[in-house]
Amino acid sequence: MILERVKVGIIGPGNIGTDLMYKVMKSNYLEMKMMAGISESEGIKRAARLGFETSTESVNAVAKDKEIKIVFDATSARAHLKNAPILKEAGKLVIDLTPAAVGPYVVPCANLDSLSNSTTNFNMVTCGGQATVPIAYAINRVANSEYTEIVSCISSKSAGPGTRANIDEFTETTAKALETVGGADKGKAIIVLNPADPPLIMTNTIYSLVKNPDDKKIIESVNDIVKEIQKYVPGYRLRVPPVIEGNKVTVIVEVEGAGDFLPKYSGNLDIINQAAIEVAEKLAKDILVRSK
Repeated sequence: MILERVKVGIIGPGNIGTDLMYKVMKSNYLEMKMMAGISESEGIKRAARLGFETSTESVNAVAKDKEIKIVFDATSARAHLKNAPILKEAGKLVIDLTPAAVGPYVVPCANLDSLSNSTTNFNMVTCGGQATVPIAYAINRVANSEYTEIVSCISSKSAGPGTRANIDEFTETTAKALETVGGADKGKAIIVLNPADPPLIMTNTIYSLVKNPDDKKIIESVNDIVKEIQKYVPGYRLRVPPVIEGNKVTVIVEVEGAGDFLPKYSGNLDIINQAAIEVAEKLAKDILVRSK
């Protein structure tokens, strides 16, 4: 039985930050302490109604709160570049949900356990990265990928101002993560905003050209990684299992959200938040062990 939780703060009370708040409320290891933004937004008001501390002083309020050990930054890439040094100076562990990539890329099922213990800033890549990099990683580890391209298709209704403002960073950051975490020699990322109504859930297509094609190994590796992702993203599933044609591997996955705050079709926002919670809970467990 867990008697103590680690207090966290969230910067950015928009859709992602609000959904994170609801996920933190469900956690056995995390305790919501503060929601911070730059104005009395609906997200700030909602957090206050739920009984949490709020502030319009953004990063400065969270940095000054000594009880907060872990901070989620759900602002923008530009804002995080300013926030990161302030939070580092304050000694906070930071989970970056923007494409700023101040710290190393983190995809829990692929590289969380291999990161250095001195890491203090964890970049969650992008929503498309969390959905596709695991598949790229699974293919590469058994077949050695020379090129991986992904197409991430999300509902336009689940692409808020932050997502739209960061589209250039999305493609660049996701492509780099396909290489640095996914293992491909070269990566490319494309995002499509689908205007369909009713909205469709997030769908991702992964194409890899591999040097050592082996049907059995590739299929087993992909199935194994899907099971790993489903431990923290239950709505993640294969839509089209690996199709292997010579040295080309094609996989299609879809992501249905948990519906904590956002609609279930917003799997793009849900997966990056679920991954962020997975990272935060690991950090919290380490903190709790050290505090005994």
